[in-house]
This record gives sequence, C-alpha cells and structure tokens, in this order.
Amino acid sequence: MPRPDRPRIMCVANQKGGVGKTTTTVNLAVALALHGNRVLVVDLDPQGNASTGLNVPHHAGVPDVYDCLIDNVPLAEVAQGVEGIPDLWCVPATIDLAGAEIELVSVVARESRLARAIAGHPAEFDYVFIDCPPSLGLLTVNALCAAQEVLIPIQCEYYALEGLNQLINNINLVRQHLNPTLEVSTILLTMYDRRTRLADAVEQDVRNHFGDKVLQSVIPRNVRVSEAPSYGQSVMTYDPGSRGATSYFEAAQEIAMRGVKESVGRNV
Repeated sequence: MPRPDRPRIMCVANQKGGVGKTTTTVNLAVALALHGNRVLVVDLDPQGNASTGLNVPHHAGVPDVYDCLIDNVPLAEVAQGVEGIPDLWCVPATIDLAGAEIELVSVVARESRLARAIAGHPAEFDYVFIDCPPSLGLLTVNALCAAQEVLIPIQCEYYALEGLNQLINNINLVRQHLNPTLEVSTILLTMYDRRTRLADAVEQDVRNHFGDKVLQSVIPRNVRVSEAPSYGQSVMTYDPGSRGATSYFEAAQEIAMRGVKESVGRNV
C-alpha cells in the first residue's frame, strides 16, 4: 500500500459503544503495517481492548498511556512492538486510565496532553490510530486535539444514527476552539447484514448525508472478526481469507489511496 507523504493521525471515535471502533482500529492498523506502512496504535480506552486485540500486555503496573498523559512520560518509553508484525507499535491502556478523566481536570493544558506526547515521539510513523473510549469526555477531546482526521465507524442499525449529530457538534467545537485542522475524513459502515432492509436503508442515509467521506468498502457481520481477539490477534492474521479480513483489507487500501490523492492535490 502506498505510504503518505506526511504522518496521518487518525482518531477513531463514536460515543456509541459496540459499533466496532476497536475492531476497526486494530484491523486497519495491522492491514497497513503488513503492507509497508509504519503504524502506531494509541489505546485511549480504559477497557484496553485494542491492547488485547494486538496481544500487548496491559495489566496493572505496565507503563501505559496514562503515564504519558498525567506524568509526562515520553511515548517512546511506553510504546511496545506488536509480536509478529515488525512495523506496528502499540501504546497500551491499563485500568489506571479510568481515573485519568478526573485527574486531567486540574492539569494545565489538559486538552493537548496527548498531542504533545505524539509530537515528541522521535520515530516517524506513517499512521497513528487513536482508539477512543465510548464517551465524549476529556480522553476523547485529547484524541480530537491530537488528530488531523476523524474516522467514524457506524453500525448499520437505526440507533447508530441517533448520537451522530452530537458527535459531529463536538468535533466542530474542537475545530473552532482547539484544533482548526481537524476534519471528519472517513466514515466506515460496520456490522452490515445484507439480509436486512434496515442495513440497506442506513447505508443509503449515511451515503446521502456524508457523500464521498463514506468508504465504498463495507464491513459485514462476520464470526471470524469476533473470534480473533480471543486469540490475541486481528482477523487479518487469524483468518486472512475470511470476509471480515478481506473487507478490512479493502478499507485500509481505500484509506491509503485517499491519502495519496490528497497529497497530490496539495502539491498541485
């Protein structure tokens, strides 16, 4: 897959839980890393599911993203290489992160702690994926301040559209007051069940509303995608031939190609 001409920092956000944020983060990161890109995953969810999916230790006592946010520990000291995938690193999240939301309230420049940590990393990454918690609190605001792009996974069910307005409003507020370069660049439809009319109706609604931002690739409901984390793997390595893996590969390819087109447009 082509490499972008500058690092792309993507925040994977949606305050609704269970829409596939972590699954999307892990599988896109693995797909891009397996095909020639240097990728960093920052797990910003206290549940630590992205760390689990990449088989990175995140039990109590392991240095994690909490240390970077609260104690200014350099990100390079916390990032761990992902076993079996040479160009992929992960900054894990432990249960300590659950308290960070409260502790950050009294910290100076609390919204930009993560942005400074990423900017201070000496290595050059092609992609940085930030996996957000299912809320619109200070951790998500930190992710939005650190990113240039927002990737929103949308589950193909009616309730998935309900909280979307609130998320877009929050992104606009962050753009106005904290991070003027932020934009919603990518919408990915997940858990798509071709047997239902509802999935088709939701897809049409999302495509009509967001236009070109919606990837052509759609992630189907797939048992292999759900099974992979229990083996500490992404579906890309667990079952590369499954529909879930090929769909995530196509989505990663689309994201990579869009990045190249944008850089060509800028140079022109």
